[in-house]
Amino acid sequence: MGNTVKIKGTRDGLLISMGGGDLGLMLAELRAQLSRSPAFFQGAKVALAVGSRPMTTLELQQVHDVLGEQGIAIWAVVSQSAVTRGAARELGLASASPPEESRSDLEAGQEPAVIVRRTLRSGQAVRYPGHIVVSGDVNPGAEIIAGGDVIVWGKLRGTVHAGAMGDDSAVVCALQLQPMQLRIGGHIARSPEGNKGKQGVRPEMARVQGEEIVAELWEP
Repeated sequence: MGNTVKIKGTRDGLLISMGGGDLGLMLAELRAQLSRSPAFFQGAKVALAVGSRPMTTLELQQVHDVLGEQGIAIWAVVSQSAVTRGAARELGLASASPPEESRSDLEAGQEPAVIVRRTLRSGQAVRYPGHIVVSGDVNPGAEIIAGGDVIVWGKLRGTVHAGAMGDDSAVVCALQLQPMQLRIGGHIARSPEGNKGKQGVRPEMARVQGEEIVAELWEP
């Protein structure tokens, strides 16, 4: 069986989807996924999608409590079940049936992106559940955490984490790739060896190959 809990980025933020399996097992899986990148989820607000699964107020409260352990709040419950929507309203949460367009987007795996049109300076951070594109530099001390890919149209010298929700297929691309720390999914690396002390640095793309992060020529 595949994962019964999925965390995705949408146009409106984070969406957590839960299947119809055993709730205790799903809560354990949810905890495991959230613990992989706690900094990414801290303070986030999410919508919870449970399909046609009927959930009681107590069951929704259990999900709410698990998310609260990471400082995450549910703002809405999306369900085809009237029982679940009623339970959500009892907890003071917004509730809705999933529109056909939203289901199609989710099934198609479409990922949103945010474009940052400025240089990120030390102490600044950008977190987003989808892809992040920076038109500018990322200076040392700045941080990017993305659920998807990271593309920097400039110098990347700060800290970056792509695929922060466990996506090892994410990539990091930059015109100059010299990060203080680079993470993709559950893998971590320092500045790629090929860039150290190198003049006339060319654009590069970092990705996971085997169990390591490797950098290769990027032709944007």
